[in-house]
Amino acid sequence: MADQIVDDLRGQILSGALPDGSRLPAERELAAYYDVSGPTVRESVRVLTAMGLVSARNGSRATVTAQGDTLLAMSIASVVQVEKAGAQEVFGLLGALNAYAAELAAERVTEEEVDRLREAARAIPAAEGVQQSAAALRDFFATLSEISRNPLLAALSRFITEMQIGIAVQLSGGDDGDFGRVSGPLHAERMRIVAAVASRDPRHAAAVVRDYHRQAAERITEARRGDATAAASGLTEALTTWLGSNVTVGGTMPGRRGDPS
Repeated sequence: MADQIVDDLRGQILSGALPDGSRLPAERELAAYYDVSGPTVRESVRVLTAMGLVSARNGSRATVTAQGDTLLAMSIASVVQVEKAGAQEVFGLLGALNAYAAELAAERVTEEEVDRLREAARAIPAAEGVQQSAAALRDFFATLSEISRNPLLAALSRFITEMQIGIAVQLSGGDDGDFGRVSGPLHAERMRIVAAVASRDPRHAAAVVRDYHRQAAERITEARRGDATAAASGLTEALTTWLGSNVTVGGTMPGRRGDPS
């Protein structure tokens, strides 16, 4: 019965019948509706919480937390860990996703969107401190993926960008480190991305983004000193640590749009 309740409530949440931010009925109401005991309802809510679909606190009704970014983050993080994917595979995938985003953006971009992307690029060197710099860099690539007008692509790019930036911050020393050593020298390359998208040449825009990500991956790798094998191992260790710290059951992703953290 708990599985049936989970399936029913999950369907209502994903269809929008129970939208993000709404509250589930009280435990006694759910027990009466499904003709089950209180412990069965609580077990169902625990499963929905583990799925990232609701947030439950002792003494209060569960709240729907069906947000695409969070659901996608939990799914991708699980696949990365189960398949033992390394950081280099993650970086390669991000380069491919953002290249595709740039290709689509170049086909569809408006002058207003070009201006938004340009301002986002200019905000990165103007940011102060590691957290502001990381947030500005996230915003730049979030803007690029948004103007592709492909919501699934945008969601995938946002999370994997978050992973790459998180690893770069971690390897450069965290909040007290020198994240600018990784991101700062690439300002000209980000402005090249803006110009390529503005040129409305999809193939050129994709090529420029791929080149940017190749350089970014090299700089992140260089932050982990040692031979190639040690560097690859260190990157994967950093990826595992970041996922364990930032993707949790029933939690929310850091660095979502509008979140300065």
